[in-house]
Amino acid sequence: MYYSDELIEEVRSSNDIVDVISSYVRLQKKGGTYFGLCPFHNEKSPSFSVTPAKQMYYCFGCGQGGNVFTFMMKYENYSFTEAVQNLADRAGITLPVGEFTAAEKAKADLKMQLLQVNNEAAKYFYRLLKSEKGQRAYEYLKNRGLSDETITKFGLGYSSNYKDDLYQYIKSKGYTDEVLKESGLFTFSEKGVYDKFSNRVMFPIMDINNRVIAFGGRVMGDGQPKYLNSPETMLFDKSRNLYGLNVARSSRKDSILICEGYMDVIALHQAGFNNAVASLGTAYTSKHASLLKRYTENVYLTFDSDGAGVKAALRALPILRQAGISAKVINMKPYKDPDEFIKNLGAEEYEKRIENARNSFMFEVDKLREETDENDPDKKAKFQKEVATRLLRFSDALERNVYIDAVSEEFMIPKDSLTKTVNTLALTYDGEKTESTIKQEEVKKEKTPMSAGCEAQKTLLTWLIEEQGVYNQIKSYITKKDFVEEPYAKVAEMLFEQLENGEINPAKIINYFGSEEEQNQVAGLFNANIGADLVREEKIKRLVQAVEKVKANSLDYRSKNETDLKEFLNIQKEKDSFKNVKIKIDL
Repeated sequence: MYYSDELIEEVRSSNDIVDVISSYVRLQKKGGTYFGLCPFHNEKSPSFSVTPAKQMYYCFGCGQGGNVFTFMMKYENYSFTEAVQNLADRAGITLPVGEFTAAEKAKADLKMQLLQVNNEAAKYFYRLLKSEKGQRAYEYLKNRGLSDETITKFGLGYSSNYKDDLYQYIKSKGYTDEVLKESGLFTFSEKGVYDKFSNRVMFPIMDINNRVIAFGGRVMGDGQPKYLNSPETMLFDKSRNLYGLNVARSSRKDSILICEGYMDVIALHQAGFNNAVASLGTAYTSKHASLLKRYTENVYLTFDSDGAGVKAALRALPILRQAGISAKVINMKPYKDPDEFIKNLGAEEYEKRIENARNSFMFEVDKLREETDENDPDKKAKFQKEVATRLLRFSDALERNVYIDAVSEEFMIPKDSLTKTVNTLALTYDGEKTESTIKQEEVKKEKTPMSAGCEAQKTLLTWLIEEQGVYNQIKSYITKKDFVEEPYAKVAEMLFEQLENGEINPAKIINYFGSEEEQNQVAGLFNANIGADLVREEKIKRLVQAVEKVKANSLDYRSKNETDLKEFLNIQKEKDSFKNVKIKIDL
């Protein structure tokens, strides 16, 4: 979808970035800037800044930055067009029905048709469940304790054991095989087309906007796998969706219950716990944690009480912690899962289990101790050292001391020796290794040092942004064409034009950059304060040096790439001439 630059700017300027981001991140004003905890990486001290004057955000911790469109695209996983449309709706701006490119139109049409196909399939499965063919599946659900109201609320259904029932039904609605191949509902082979789900109780999977994006199915009988999910499609990404979140996100509770399966979620909702969700046949990921962070900072893990459930909880806890989510673990014993627990002991007892949920750190120590032979001195010492290492996760000294007190008292570890071990280990502790931190380290290793010319261009642009009066003093020495490396060349072109007109609009400049890396680079230019701690003379000295380096780099670049001899000689003359120029700047 194409929208004019003027319209895009109208949408952007009609959405104050502080108002928009405040609906996602808790911000506190300090001077002319707002600060909060970055939603894009885990941190305890706010380094995420939102500047109203620039209509931009920037994190000094992870380097993410941009304007209101960039934020919506990254936080909500929107395309640029979706971000524009969402913010236009927010501001009450009616967008014209623009023209799609052929590729955009094809993609939008396919997405719409897939949503329609899924909706038709969900209705078909539901009707089949209520028919004579679905009697066995209906009785299964009733025997699991589900009411008709709950069955309807979750749109549960049944897929028959005929190989192509659904296919024939959907085809009768006029959809082509090209579309149906993309739906994930059918298997196409040389022998024909088969329904992917056969003889299963069906669970429609909905996104947060209550649109059916996929299905899960539980087999009737001894078939394998017991549970089968739709494959990933244009609509469905397992790592970005949670079963039941479309309901749980609107719950008035201040926390979310994380389960392992569909039936656990449904049983909890029926019992009044409408804040329960589950992953979709995959382990919890950082994307799941980021999704949860949008709606809560507190979760309760209510996984199965068997070995697999404990392992799943231990894998999920560091991911949640990395996202800045506080987690506790609910004890389901003597029952396996929330569904069994509710059936046997009821909602009131489950509420008590929530109230007595185990602190995530203490839960991890519990499991370490269970694996330790207390009668073996070596293993006991190893256990205590591992506990001390884990206590280093708490960077705040006060918080760490609270946990040292709790651990030493409950696990009978001498407090003095535990404290001493923690302090000794702290000298060489390099932080908890997580999926996120490992990835950040890899990126740092891959980064090549910035060239002197590129660094000078970056520095000079920041000076021009922060000290706007400098422009009139240097424009006789430097032009926008002297910025020869991207993205600085494009920034200079737009910034010089804005400076000529006497008004800088950082947020508008960001719109011209499509890649996340470039947006972060440009945002960094507008959020650096390179001369804040310098005396006037030192500022002038560094600014002059930046001008000299940018000009020298520009002349070198032009001479290396010039193929016309006459022009090449002119550049050499300009080089010789510039050596004798005395740059004069006053601040």
